[in-house]
Order: sequence, then C-alpha cells, then structure tokens
Amino acid sequence: MNATYTPNLCALTHIGARMNNEDDYAFLKLRNAYYIAVADGMGGHAAGEVASRMATETACAFIRENYKTGMDWLNLKFLLKRSHELAHSKVVENAVGEREGMGTTLISAIIRGNEVFIANTGDSRAALMRDGRTVARTIDHSLVQRLIEEGQITEEEAFGHPASNYITSAIGGRKPLRVDLYHWLARPGDILIMSTDGLHDYVRRSKIEEISKAGNARGIAFKLLETALEVTRDNVTIAVWKW
Repeated sequence: MNATYTPNLCALTHIGARMNNEDDYAFLKLRNAYYIAVADGMGGHAAGEVASRMATETACAFIRENYKTGMDWLNLKFLLKRSHELAHSKVVENAVGEREGMGTTLISAIIRGNEVFIANTGDSRAALMRDGRTVARTIDHSLVQRLIEEGQITEEEAFGHPASNYITSAIGGRKPLRVDLYHWLARPGDILIMSTDGLHDYVRRSKIEEISKAGNARGIAFKLLETALEVTRDNVTIAVWKW
C-alpha cells in the first residue's frame, strides 16, 4: 500500500483483491492551493498500470507548470480540462503493441481555501460530505449512470449492477473523451472523498457517509479502506481532504 499524509489530506492506494494494482493517485502542493488526482487503469499486459500512472503524471506536470495564483474559475476550468486532454493524448500515443487500447479513468481536483474545482473522466468519483451526508457528487461516465438517467433502473438497483464496470468515457482507450467540470464551496468540517470504484461500487453510499462523520482525514481514509477490503473485488484508491 502507498499512502500520503498532510494535516488535511490522506491519500492511499491498495491492491485489494487483484493480482496487481492498476490504480494510481497524485498529490501536488501549489502556491496557494493543492492538486489531487485519482486514476483507475484498464488494459491487458499491465497496461492499466501504465495508463493510470501516465495520466496522473502528465496531468500533474501540466498543472505544476501552468497554475497561477489568483486564477479565476474560467481559467481553472481550462487548466483542468486541458490537463485531461493532454493525459488522453499521451495515453493514446503510447497505446501500441501489447498496450493497444489501454486507458484509465481520471478525476482531479484543485483545492484552494474553501473552494474545490474538479474535472472528471470515467467512473472514479468525488463527493463532498457535510455532517454525514452527500451534498455534491460527480456524475459517473458509465452505462449504469445512463440507465439511471433514462429511468430504466433506480440508484438502489444500480448498486452491484452486472454492467457496473462498463464506462462510457476514458483517458485513452477506445471510448470518447469527456471532461465534466465542477465547482463546489466547502464549509469548515466538510469532507471531500475521491475514490476509484473499488470503494464506491462495493460500499454503499450510506456507509461511506457514516464513516465520513467522525475523525480526521487519515482516520476516515483508513476506515473506508478497511470497509472496502471486506467486500471489494478490485483495487482501492481513496483520497480524503478535510477542511
């Protein structure tokens, strides 16, 4: 297991129930902000590991070079969207031979004061928790999410759905690139949880909310991991930020 700690953050990744870990995360301290990215790779011959690491490293490098203090929301939107586009191009360019078709999810966040700016591609997820309930959440790029939106299944029926691992957008791979952008305002005590589907596809939202109610970022992250490892069949990556 790899883990990163700051007073406000705990990020960790665990192999879970798989033979190798295709997840990755990145953390970057900026001038007056912080950057976090979480990725869940896919592809044979260890290509998922390559894709997720390539995506986080490419996005991180772009943010590090181009982030400026005082950027407004429009510029931050461009920055985050462009980081996903560059990661996509990098993964596609390197998807040759045994790595053909490799891809990854990517969810990234810039946290500045009480603001959090998020970009999402795929079905890794970010949620803002307040007093043990979800007040904002990213929307998965997945077949299951499409079925929910079309009214064919409920959110309850979506949990554990057999098509839950079918995503409709990815960094690289054979799916079209889609980048959704979010801007949330946090309050003191709020929790941001970013995760791969090894957590949220196996642990119900009500349980995640319950765990988010007490403790610091490290305690919450390790409790979420412990809970996920009891049931997951996947790698697990979690980043928790507490204001």
